Amino acid sequence: MFGLPRGSEWIIILLIVILLFGPGRIGKIAGELGRSIKSFREGLGGKEDEAEKPEEQEKN
Repeated sequence: MFGLPRGSEWIIILLIVILLFGPGRIGKIAGELGRSIKSFREGLGGKEDEAEKPEEQEKN
């Protein structure tokens, strides 16, 4: 009964979102989302680098 939306349902959802936010605002939201994901991934990579630093200092 309830499940993932199919083809025509996605079109209706997309139209409602465009009417609510407008095409310009959707672009800004998508850009901000992309930057936040990039920042999150860089943050995860930074934690790994910090975890490796004490090991390198012990070897020296």
